[in-house]
Amino acid sequence: MGVSVKNFGLLCLALATTPTAQAVTVQVPAKVGAPGYKYAPLDPAPVGLSFEFFAFPSYFSNVNATKQCLANWKSLTGVWPPIRIGGTTQDRAQYDASTSAYVVYSVKSAADAPMTLTFGSKFMTLAGTYEGSVVVGLNRGKNNIENTIAAAKVAVAEVKNLLAIELGNEPEYYPKDGQPIAAGTWNPSVDVASQNSWMIRVGSAIGRKNIIQAGNWNAAAPTWGAANLIAAENATVRQYVRHYAHHNYPGGTIQSLMTHPTTVKNVRTEFEADVAAVRRTGREYVLGETNSVSGGGAAGVSPTFGAALWTMDYTLRAAYTNISRIYFHHGTVGNCQYCFFGRYSMGAPYYGAHAAVAFLAGARHLTALDDPGTTNYAAYAVFDSQGKPLRALLYNSDYFAGVSGTTRTSQSFTLTGLSSTPGTTIRAKRLTAASASSRVDQGSSPTFGGQTFADGTCVVQGTETFESTAVSSNGQATFTLKATEVLIVYLQ
Repeated sequence: MGVSVKNFGLLCLALATTPTAQAVTVQVPAKVGAPGYKYAPLDPAPVGLSFEFFAFPSYFSNVNATKQCLANWKSLTGVWPPIRIGGTTQDRAQYDASTSAYVVYSVKSAADAPMTLTFGSKFMTLAGTYEGSVVVGLNRGKNNIENTIAAAKVAVAEVKNLLAIELGNEPEYYPKDGQPIAAGTWNPSVDVASQNSWMIRVGSAIGRKNIIQAGNWNAAAPTWGAANLIAAENATVRQYVRHYAHHNYPGGTIQSLMTHPTTVKNVRTEFEADVAAVRRTGREYVLGETNSVSGGGAAGVSPTFGAALWTMDYTLRAAYTNISRIYFHHGTVGNCQYCFFGRYSMGAPYYGAHAAVAFLAGARHLTALDDPGTTNYAAYAVFDSQGKPLRALLYNSDYFAGVSGTTRTSQSFTLTGLSSTPGTTIRAKRLTAASASSRVDQGSSPTFGGQTFADGTCVVQGTETFESTAVSSNGQATFTLKATEVLIVYLQ
């Protein structure tokens, strides 16, 4: 296997020296629609970010990496990534037309989220500076619909790329949070009736149809799911719904989180039926807020390379399940284990998200070549606007902890059905790190195609490195991946 380096000569990259198991063989379909596979359509920018409501102004004013990290993805897809502004504190926030501040609140520690806050029109003006689509989450928990309507009117006026408004965040938790709207009986049926009523009142007040991101639960469907909401909607309500959203934080250890069959099971069990119910209405289904472990993440799991691999695999499996967009949540600045970046350091999960964006960029359809996804060895393919294979992605989710004295195994993957023109070679980029527990803030950064992202700025560093592999006369190529690695194969 040779290696080519963009704008440079040749660079030798060592593969694992341990014996490999029998090759995993997968066939790349010649075109979209070829039998034996399911094909999911892709959004032009399926990977986005969610920002906790109170922290959004800080991310866009005080965290230099934010816009560059988003711009990195725009350079790959040609489209600015979608963002969502919301979270627990949206249901603690009241609009104050008199304030000139983005947000006003008081906390004992900078690591805390405020229990109450106000925000002004300047908040929405800042959101309006973003060039990609924006979802804005507003308060339903306080049961002050006139205040929410006033905020919605400002959002419509100031956010030029406003995609949707969500009315309340994770309403199933309103009773334990002491939210006034849930002071009496509160259950899925009551919430559905509340959502329907608020959608009509807010939508009619702002004069916008096709504007509400409905649902926004974290508890599992079908109890808290889109199917129940859809069943209770009439034509008046439905005209205001743009799409439906759910949240998800699977949790677990590094090993369980990054293991491919676990991810497949999580997405299939949690979302397959709910997505199908939404698709029957002709609307989109999104993961409006998600990340590895709830509550800002787990220190021993969320900042690791294993979580980065989960981010990549989870994104692709969600897209394969017809989830249109996925918004990875970013919480309190400086107190966020799962965040992709902060003021001073990058997070390893950004590398997994970036690899997913690079794989999906410009593609129109996706398939899982390893479906039903019952082994640790995953394979995906994406297709261009003509239906031709564009890229393949190979993932060895065997866990490598990096413990001294242990051996890092490897696995061969053979792609078949490739172009067999004599002399054909194909390029690939590798996502790798020293181990699943590698962390950027502990001096062990992943690399993607030999490159890293600078702490504090998210600027790409290093020379982009492609590996080159010959395609055999019968249209096959074999690649070797160490445990806990990903390879993106460029088929065009």
